[in-house]
Formats: sequence, structure tokens, C-alpha cells
Amino acid sequence: MSVKKIKPTTPSQRFKIINNFDEITNFNPEKSLTKGKCKSGGRNNFGRMTMRYFGGGHKKKYRMIDFKRRKFGILAIIKSIEYDPNRSSFISLLHYKDGEKNYILAINGFKIGQKVISGKKVPFNIGNSTFLSEIPLGTNISCIELIPGQGAKIARSAGSYAQLFAKEGKYATIKFPSGELRIVLVFCMATIGIVSNLDHQLEIYGKAGKNRHLGRRPRTRGVAMNPVDHPMGGGEGKASGGIPRSRKGIPSKGFRTRTKNKYSDKYILQRRKK
Repeated sequence: MSVKKIKPTTPSQRFKIINNFDEITNFNPEKSLTKGKCKSGGRNNFGRMTMRYFGGGHKKKYRMIDFKRRKFGILAIIKSIEYDPNRSSFISLLHYKDGEKNYILAINGFKIGQKVISGKKVPFNIGNSTFLSEIPLGTNISCIELIPGQGAKIARSAGSYAQLFAKEGKYATIKFPSGELRIVLVFCMATIGIVSNLDHQLEIYGKAGKNRHLGRRPRTRGVAMNPVDHPMGGGEGKASGGIPRSRKGIPSKGFRTRTKNKYSDKYILQRRKK
């Protein structure tokens, strides 16, 4: 995995850093595992804009990813590592011994022809998926379930992972890179290894047009608006607008927006570092 710095032949290329896509082996997705993806442009069923700064972008097809990994005991071979426009990580195409095909999130270190398996008492290899009760302490894990059978919910983006910190009774303690400690049932599944595309965070788009390709429209600063449009609007000249806040008046820059007395608070042993 590597990135490439573009030569500054034009103003838009001057700061551009792009992915080399060294790991990608196939650029055409598996037809049986793709479907069309409709765009809303930020409009609701009445055609009224409810989300600002959405719209446009390149046409995409959705790749159906198997986040549950419930084909227990059936060996699968990694046939390709592919780009997915719907997520920051790469995806891998699996061919199971019973003939079925599935997409999963690619794990850093995947090789073509490598074998992966899910279930109980599986080998301790990257890409294998098993229950938290079966994984040794200190292991880097990703694609973690929060509720048994629900499918992966935590550590799914490029380069993300968590560490199995402790196990006691029916709960396992997971430590996140943010410093947060959270308990999850040991009956939940996780995948061994770190999600692929580690250098995704190093990419620099270099020009506004790249954001438009991704379906993101230009964002207007609140301080540039009128008082009727935004709490930070108005004032003479370039007024700073006071306390940074959203259009609905919720403060930003450090203000915690997590719901008080949320049902999952009891599962968080230690909050993330400020």
C-alpha cells in the first residue's frame, strides 16, 4: 500500500496526493453481488431539500458486503481485492467451497489465493472471523458486532481496528485507538486483523472538482450568511460570529452531542480522551 505525490504541473496538481491502488487486482465487480444505487440529492419524498450540500457525483453501483460471516466451517479462497466507491476500505471477493460467492471487507495483508474461514475453533490467521470468546487477548480485531448475529458495526473504515483488552464472564472489554474502553458480549463475532487501505488518511484531493465527483457540493460558512439563515450570520464586515455553532444552534468545537442517559452508556467503561 502506497501513495503517490503528483508533480505540480498545474495549480490543482500542486498538493495532490493519490492512492497507488497497488493492492487492487480487479477493477470489474462481480455482477451477481452488485445492484443499482439511487441518489436523493438531499431531497425527501416531496422533492424538498432536507439535507444541504448533497448532490451530483459519479454514478455508483452498490456492492453487497457480507458483514455477518455466518457460513461457519466452510473454507473460502480470496479471488480478488477490489475498489469500492461506497467505502474507504477495499473489498475482497470470496469463492466458497460450496460454490457461493461473497464480498467481505479486505484486511491488511490479504493475498490472492489465501484461505479464510469463519466459525468456532478456527486458525488464528488474518481474515478469519470468530467469536470474541475464541480470540486471544491483545489481538487487533476489526468488523466487530455489538449484538450477536447483527453483523459488523465497529471498525469498518480504512485502517481501523480495536484491541481485545480483557475477558470476564460473558463480557469482553475492547479498547479503541481513541482510548475508549467498551464491553461487548463474548458471543459477538469479530475479524482478526486491521482493515485495508491504511494510507487512505494521507490522500489529498488537491482540487474542488474531486469533492464534486464524490457527491459533495460547496459548503457555505455560517458567518457568511444572514442572521435569518444561521445563528452565526450577520454583523458588519467579516464578523467572527461568536461561539461556533450549527444552524440549529448546537455548539461545536468540543461540545459533546451524545444523548444523556443513553442505553449504551452502561457498556462504556471509559470515555475517549478529550
